Amino acid sequence: MRGIGGPLLTIGDLLSDVGEESSDAPDHHKKPDASFPSPSILDPVDASSQSLDLIKLFQENFEKLNEALAGSDHSWTALTLELCTALETANKLVQSTDTNVRSLSEKVRELEKIVKRGDSAITATRAISISLNQKGGSSVASENREEYGSPQ
Repeated sequence: MRGIGGPLLTIGDLLSDVGEESSDAPDHHKKPDASFPSPSILDPVDASSQSLDLIKLFQENFEKLNEALAGSDHSWTALTLELCTALETANKLVQSTDTNVRSLSEKVRELEKIVKRGDSAITATRAISISLNQKGGSSVASENREEYGSPQ
């Protein structure tokens, strides 16, 4: 990683830093402030509102960055880092959602298996019931004929 221990010198430094996959945040990255949504989302309703907040936050940071790049000040460095933090948060949100979707898909497959077994059990029970009713009806009728001396 270029630029460790010093200021961000070029956009190339930024892009190489963002492109690296490490679990530790580099020293020159700012920690997300309270305005960034948490990447660990458990409530689906909350996830929807937080993803909308993340989109709004990204758009605001992007607009501020464009304005700073159009000007002559150096505020673009901090704004770029904020934008990168928003992108990292979005990436974590997508990864979390992907994990949740996989888990839900597995649970749906298990439920489908259970429903199929239940349907098979119901079909087998109906077949047995029909078979018993037919046999039971025949034997009851023949018993009645024998008791009352009815012709067959």
